[in-house]
Amino acid sequence: MNNFLENKAELQKRGFTTINSVYSQEEIASIVKFIDEQDTNSPIFRKSENLFAIRQFIKELPQIKSLIFNKQLKSIINTIEENAFIVKSIYFDKPENSNWFVAYHQDLTISVEKKENMEGFGPWTSKHNQFAVQPPIEILENIFTIRIHLDDTDENNGALKVIDGSHLKNIYRPEKIDWINEKESFCNVEAGGIMLMKPLLLHSSNRTSNQKRRRVIHIEFSNKALPSLLKWSEYAQINN
Repeated sequence: MNNFLENKAELQKRGFTTINSVYSQEEIASIVKFIDEQDTNSPIFRKSENLFAIRQFIKELPQIKSLIFNKQLKSIINTIEENAFIVKSIYFDKPENSNWFVAYHQDLTISVEKKENMEGFGPWTSKHNQFAVQPPIEILENIFTIRIHLDDTDENNGALKVIDGSHLKNIYRPEKIDWINEKESFCNVEAGGIMLMKPLLLHSSNRTSNQKRRRVIHIEFSNKALPSLLKWSEYAQINN
């Protein structure tokens, strides 16, 4: 049995941790079948030859929750942060021949229902009827992300590449990375496994080179309410 307290400690120290065998093959098959049955003409879908994505994944397809939040995942979430709830979710499908890559960056914004001019929040962006804003650092520090892998993933088909411990360095611009002293790690994950990470962790993703598909469900969690004028746009409890 996995000791999730050890994973929590690694997440806090390194900014990431991986846990394999969170889902059975049957559970992964059920999740994939549900996604494949959706109407991809909906405006929530982003389609290109290099990437297929579903924005606001759980908000738009709430039936998926019963498939995603099995007993083991709930145990992991409760170990990492009590009373955590969903604040953002995206589904990514990186095709076998994708040239799509992502340069090193931190996840510095949150998704909210509407724009409100508040001290400490900004800059603001709006895309696909979704407002995003960079919040105060303490809000970002409270968030953690779980990436559910539906395919075996390594450095050859888009496994995240990260800078160990960079989440502890506040806002850390990629052009300022100290390559002499920093440690770079690939976060390889088996199908049915998960990666947990902190949004301030510097991370990137390479192009696919082994002609293998990479499908990931990305879910962000917090247990902190936003200031009174702001609301998480994708707020959802795990158990309903």
